[in-house]
Amino acid sequence: LNAAEPQSIVIKESFFTTDQSRENIDSPAVWHGSDGQHLLFATSKAGNSINVFDASNGAMIRRLGGLGSELGQFNRPNGIWVIDDYMLVVERDNQRVQVVYLPTLVSIATFGEGILKKPYGLYVKSSGKNEYHVYVTDNYEAADEKLPADRDLDKRIHRFVLETVGNTAEGEWDAQFGATSGDGRLFVVESVYGDPVHNHLLLAEELEDSTWGRQVKVYDFEGAFTGKSFGQGIFKNQVEGIALYPTSDTAGYWIVTDQGKIENLFHVFDRETFEYKGAFSGERTLNTDGVWLSQTTIPHFPNGVFYACDNDKAIAAFDLGNVLTGLGLNLAK
Repeated sequence: LNAAEPQSIVIKESFFTTDQSRENIDSPAVWHGSDGQHLLFATSKAGNSINVFDASNGAMIRRLGGLGSELGQFNRPNGIWVIDDYMLVVERDNQRVQVVYLPTLVSIATFGEGILKKPYGLYVKSSGKNEYHVYVTDNYEAADEKLPADRDLDKRIHRFVLETVGNTAEGEWDAQFGATSGDGRLFVVESVYGDPVHNHLLLAEELEDSTWGRQVKVYDFEGAFTGKSFGQGIFKNQVEGIALYPTSDTAGYWIVTDQGKIENLFHVFDRETFEYKGAFSGERTLNTDGVWLSQTTIPHFPNGVFYACDNDKAIAAFDLGNVLTGLGLNLAK
């Protein structure tokens, strides 16, 4: 193997959360409290709950929620995001986003009802003091449960404005977008992640088709397709969870999941150019949906942690120092 060629390596998982085979675990997120708390959250689609773990060792702490449509209840929670002291959860079957205040774990608001049809993933960025832009993917189908016609692909992403003051929040619809022709069409969408520095909003195209699918399509934050996409010919399965690892204000790496039940890979691309840098897998982590990356130093992880869903039943944790140095890539300064 030429040293300059991208390589694939195996990284031993640092820990797994408790096996919850009946839960249909989907996506993780992490919160680091000012008093030293490090909480790992995971959405349970079958349990209609958010499972809470110790982020440094995977020990179960508690379960949040239960089936229902009231505030504090969930119906097939899928995507999850943590920003500042707020956790946002997409509920596919309640067709909404729920906001939970941290660290009290009290639900304080919902939004998106009457607008979202089959929401899955979300990305949240700060847009000013006490205000956030929330991008939610909507994988609605046609009446026959097939892919919508091209002309109906214009609402694949919704943007909401979330305003917060302490333990109160209110979300309001702001915009919708999605290309209806050309290479930017979004056929099957779930994972989304943004890079405000470069005005890139990455959408994982899950369509299992070598022409239009199995790639990442790059929009900007105002909803225009940039003409860029990457990963064609590299992904062998559905494109799933996305994470960003900045090494400086502008440089870094994207980690994008290639969701396989036999071979499950995490591909690494350059943050700015999307050049392919290599891949890694776990010793036993398979069939990954959502992922989360934290560069915060916590016990046992001086260089941060990469969390990945393992086969619908647990969350696996990888030492980021082992991942980056194993691939010969730069650690954040």
